[in-house]
Amino acid sequence: MLSRTADSLFWLSRYVERADYLARVLEAASRLSALPKAYGSGGNEWESALATAGCIDAFHQVHETPDAATVIDFLAFSDQNPSSIRRCLETARTNARAVRTAITTEMWQAINSAWLELPTMAARATDPDSLMEFLDWVKEISLRFDGSGYRTMLRNDAYWFSRLGIFIERADNTARILDVKYHVLLPEHAVVGGGIDYSQWAAILRAVSALTSYHWVYRQGLQPWLIADLLILNEQMPRSLTSCYSAIVANLERLSSAYGRHGESQRLARSIHVQLENSRIDQIFQGGLHEFITSFTTNNNRLGAAVAAQYLS
Repeated sequence: MLSRTADSLFWLSRYVERADYLARVLEAASRLSALPKAYGSGGNEWESALATAGCIDAFHQVHETPDAATVIDFLAFSDQNPSSIRRCLETARTNARAVRTAITTEMWQAINSAWLELPTMAARATDPDSLMEFLDWVKEISLRFDGSGYRTMLRNDAYWFSRLGIFIERADNTARILDVKYHVLLPEHAVVGGGIDYSQWAAILRAVSALTSYHWVYRQGLQPWLIADLLILNEQMPRSLTSCYSAIVANLERLSSAYGRHGESQRLARSIHVQLENSRIDQIFQGGLHEFITSFTTNNNRLGAAVAAQYLS
């Protein structure tokens, strides 16, 4: 496969996954902002959405104050934000068009129809109810694209590069939302495990479709260390870091077998996966959750760079 084809497949999947994640971030912020002040997070829900998306500096180049209107516009629709939902879908469609013969008809229709429907859906997102309808639509696009790829693509290098993009992006997103929860969202005066904390975790778990899974696994009230355990170490949870890296290692191994050699990306992915498998949540908290996640995101970015150097350039 040509490196430019692999690159387009990799980034096509990353941008669709990123659009889905931004929709989930905005949904969580919207739900938290609607809570009564006694149970909310002190008014910094929209700032936390920007922090989770990694867009605070870019936002302040365009807007002064993060509030519902400015953050929703910036993360969902703005052309000045290269990672807005609109720009993600546009870039995904551009990549899909470049590899039209490497993806299936169903995958192309999912992303192309999303781009064609976007102006109509965006124009309707003018109130909270319509916004939720728009965000649900974005998540549905991701499900259609991901599901059609899973059900219709040949299990060859095109499929493996596509899945690599999904899981590297998903791991980064899960790590971000955990880190921001502990360092931005909870006010300094609030008690960890209190009413504010519970409401925030419930909204975040709903946003990442993990609330039901949490109760199935732990069968008790929301506890920060158990939520971190679910989203970091529990391989049964599709968005957990360990689950993402199980899939990353498997797909990189298939690529190495297909191309006849291992490289830096395989070695680094296995190293990160082994570290996750050998970690315990009590050890992570003792060493500092923020420090653990910072190290993980650095290594995840290194893996993305290693994949690019080995296969995409």
